Amino acid sequence: MSNLCRMSPSLVARGVKRRLGTNVAVDGVDFQVGPGEVVALLGPNGAGKTTLMHLFAGVLTPDEGEITVDGLTDPTRPEVRARVGFAPQATAVYDELSAEENLVFFARLHGLSGARMRDRVEHGLRFAGLFDRRSHRASTFSGGMRRRLHVATALVHAPSVLLLDEPTVGVDANARGHLLDGVAAHRDQGSAIVYASHHLDEVERVCDRAVVLSLGRVIADAPVADLGRTMDLEALLRGSGAP
Repeated sequence: MSNLCRMSPSLVARGVKRRLGTNVAVDGVDFQVGPGEVVALLGPNGAGKTTLMHLFAGVLTPDEGEITVDGLTDPTRPEVRARVGFAPQATAVYDELSAEENLVFFARLHGLSGARMRDRVEHGLRFAGLFDRRSHRASTFSGGMRRRLHVATALVHAPSVLLLDEPTVGVDANARGHLLDGVAAHRDQGSAIVYASHHLDEVERVCDRAVVLSLGRVIADAPVADLGRTMDLEALLRGSGAP
């Protein structure tokens, strides 16, 4: 874990609650992640992980509580959302565009241009392991390649907070290792990263701390190694139910 994470938290949630219909999907969650820290978000299916990610990204608004990014309230505001990069579970790339064109499109959405944009697009291509395929249309890519490009679009603007929801789904073993190395590099460069995964080896490899959700509530918040001594993380990540 980087010494950066001892600085003021980049992302903070206080007493956050969100209802989806009659269901309370997130129930009074307190959460924080600092610069240079990767926090795993764990829990069985239906625990509230994806809803919480959408709240952090400003896609949803909390019914109660407050979320701040770099000390700024309300991630739905454009100036706050600009500080967040979000790679949701559903892959979102444009098939008719090349890998490079996809990254240029997302970079421009965030106001990048000129040399800065070119540098960040190249960074994204290398992060995704697609530099040699940069001129190929996304429609020609495998599912794993599309997933890697999808993750790269979330970080092309160098956000201070990076939200990764199951980022390695469908990615082969070699490319998965490359992607995880990239996540670790972004942590070391000072990004605050929230990482949801069902793969314990990934969590142990890149995450400093884990927050465990059950029925929308935080039931544990501790270093990954400490949690492994107090609960069955394998069963948790398989979705066998709350511990």
